[in-house]
Amino acid sequence: MNSLFLFAMVLALLFIGVPVGVALGLSSILFVAFFSHDSLSSVAIQLFGAGQNYTLLAIPFFILASAFMSTGGVAKRLINFAIASVGHFQGGLAMASVLACMMFAALSGSSPATVVAIGTIAIAGMRQVGYSKEFAAGIICNAGTLGILIPPSIVMVVYAAATDVSVGRMFLAGVIPGLLAGLMLMLAIYVVARIKGLPSEEWRGFGAILEGAKEAGWGLFLVVIIMGGIYGGVFTPTEAAVVAAVYSILVALFVYRDMGPLKETPWVASTDSHAARIGFNAGVYAVSFFMVWMILSFFATDGMEATGKIRAYWGLGMSLAIFVGYLFKAGREHGSVQQCFVGGLGIWRRNLVVLAKNFFPALFGTESRATILHATRTTVMLMFIIANAMLFAHTLSAERIPQDITEWMLQAGFTWFTFLIAVNILLLIGGQFMEPSGLLVIVAPVVFPIAMELGVDPIHLGIIMVVNMEIGMITPPIGLNLFVTSGITNMSLATVVKAAMPFVGVLMIFLIIVTYVPWLSTALPYALMGPELVIK
Repeated sequence: MNSLFLFAMVLALLFIGVPVGVALGLSSILFVAFFSHDSLSSVAIQLFGAGQNYTLLAIPFFILASAFMSTGGVAKRLINFAIASVGHFQGGLAMASVLACMMFAALSGSSPATVVAIGTIAIAGMRQVGYSKEFAAGIICNAGTLGILIPPSIVMVVYAAATDVSVGRMFLAGVIPGLLAGLMLMLAIYVVARIKGLPSEEWRGFGAILEGAKEAGWGLFLVVIIMGGIYGGVFTPTEAAVVAAVYSILVALFVYRDMGPLKETPWVASTDSHAARIGFNAGVYAVSFFMVWMILSFFATDGMEATGKIRAYWGLGMSLAIFVGYLFKAGREHGSVQQCFVGGLGIWRRNLVVLAKNFFPALFGTESRATILHATRTTVMLMFIIANAMLFAHTLSAERIPQDITEWMLQAGFTWFTFLIAVNILLLIGGQFMEPSGLLVIVAPVVFPIAMELGVDPIHLGIIMVVNMEIGMITPPIGLNLFVTSGITNMSLATVVKAAMPFVGVLMIFLIIVTYVPWLSTALPYALMGPELVIK
């Protein structure tokens, strides 16, 4: 009876418009004070413990990385690369938008950030070539949900913290389902495009794909750093988040130069000669290869006898070969090699001087401070919800509610098959009314012990819950992606809901596949890290 009163308090507070975090925290405090045998000191301990959770420390850094990647113009380059890759299919621009969302999801870990970054550009582009505004909005709203399924994912970090499973295994588990979801959405778009006669882009050749990959390469290399560092044993997921944040800041400010004082300063000026550009490009390819070589070889040889000096010698040798080879090949075709070399040095010297003068002004400039402030606000909001949700989960555990539910379900004859149906229904309903991270922190500790008793893999359960959270973000009344899409398109919420619903059906089919084909979630984690061990 007391447990029913606890849930009734939460629902009543939410019904009268109290914010989710406050409703969870206030109901927990009142319940502990008047109905529970637990001490009020446990409230302070739980709230303090949320801030001391090492796994959750990754969240603010992933949010910061996402903020700079969203502001730094990476989205535009990803879209161009996606269009060059799949734009020639019928409905290709819409399919390219999904592919761009998949790639940006691998950089941001956030669904709303993916919708804003890709949707702001892609929806306008689709409208220009004849797509309806509703169709374009529906695609972006649904494809944006991949932001929490394709690793690195903030929601996966929350699940790992709530159930004490491996973040690394969760990230690996999201790869195959994330790719499958994206392919299913693109297949649905292709079918609709064939029926409605939607336009296709001109095939630009493999050269355009390589050019797009080169432009987007600095952003996409973040995925290599995060995943390679984690699975190469170089750093933990939390440390990977810090590296991602630093890398994103450097790329946005100093490489792409889409924000800050260098915004109007291109690497190559219009007055630079063609020979000088060839020399500069040779240096860029050599330096880029050396950096990639040093990072990847460090991941591959961590803990082995290969020293940094040996790797550096090999890297310098191969980079020098690339520099000389490109310089001689292109230089002979467009002028003397000496002119190219000298001209390229001039461009490098000019850019290094500019970087030295603007390094600190860029780091502490107006746009950087605004981006950091935005990331801080998002972090505070999310961590407040998570902290109060963890307090609520502790209150449930103190009252032995998860254990009572487990016993009841086992006595009622639930199998793993019927249990997963119940979990999906619970999460689909809850996802309509709560933010994903808060809902996961509440539900995961309740269903996790039941799943373990019924033999459900903990990593598989996590992916099922994340996919449910995806669908929750595009279902009214509280679906966050619906509000974000409405904001960037100036469409009414009802219109966005109507536009998104056909593709929600695709994700529902995807949910059924993920739920009852565990291999999709467990194949990569099992192959690379082994099964998750749960100590009862």
